[in-house]
Amino acid sequence: MLRFFILLLLLSFSFKSFAQFPLDTISSEKGDIVIFSDNKWKYVVDDDFDGILNEYVNSLLNPDTLVVFPRDWDNNVCYSNDQTHLLSSMKDTLWICVNDENDDEFCIPFDGNITSRYGYRKGRYHQGIDIDVEVGDTIRAAWSGKVRYSRYNHGGFGNLVIIRHYNGLESYYAHLDQLLCAPNQEVKAGDVIGLGGNTGHSYGSHLHFEVRFYDAPINPEEIIDFKNATYKDQNLLVHRHLFAPGAKASEFGAGLTVPHINSSRKYYKVRPGDTLSSIARKNSTTVSRICRLNGIRTTTILKIGRSLRVR
Repeated sequence: MLRFFILLLLLSFSFKSFAQFPLDTISSEKGDIVIFSDNKWKYVVDDDFDGILNEYVNSLLNPDTLVVFPRDWDNNVCYSNDQTHLLSSMKDTLWICVNDENDDEFCIPFDGNITSRYGYRKGRYHQGIDIDVEVGDTIRAAWSGKVRYSRYNHGGFGNLVIIRHYNGLESYYAHLDQLLCAPNQEVKAGDVIGLGGNTGHSYGSHLHFEVRFYDAPINPEEIIDFKNATYKDQNLLVHRHLFAPGAKASEFGAGLTVPHINSSRKYYKVRPGDTLSSIARKNSTTVSRICRLNGIRTTTILKIGRSLRVR
């Protein structure tokens, strides 16, 4: 009998191991794609990519000024760390540039009526806002960044997309009917990432939208003007009060010392004959910095027409 159960266990393990395995890798303009046996696919992430898209913001998270914990990059885990409670102990204020100088760097995920707001709701803490959508409505990325998570979430979100952005934030798009982006995919503000739906713990079709800083939720309406489909202010003050339940950044921002950060960014479009070294020289920077800003390696093949951030 014992041997029988061991055999069943081995067979079960074997089935799970081979339920998804890579079939092929194909190249695309946005990077290499791995195709799996269960018809799923994802973009290949660079081996040296550490999950940091905003090196400067991350460099300010240290024990002397704020807090410190790793920001993992995991395509299968909804929350990348379990230490967000440390943000309530921040000793200083961090300034984040919500948007670049160009207005096209932000896009409202869906221009609809808000049906439920951030804060306590029926005795539970609602960590985002709900936007009324119909099944099949187009959902777009709020800011440019890289897709960290795109799959069905059994914790209640249903079909969920999480995008990590260059401004240091992450955005969550839950209860989608269809996922139209893949893990590790680079997206631009306004790119279609899914279709509105009613999946997971949802009672009626809607988009549950969250904004988080290192996994800690922030009231989206303190950042985004949903009525006018734009962002409220290019500046966001991140401090310990912001992460109190139901907190509003506007209630605590006055009088805080804000560190000066140069928010200007510069991009360079790859031309024939360009190398990382030549691009670095032309833009008075270093190869290692270009690699860190773009999540690439020194051996990465540069495709003509690709935009690289150089500052």
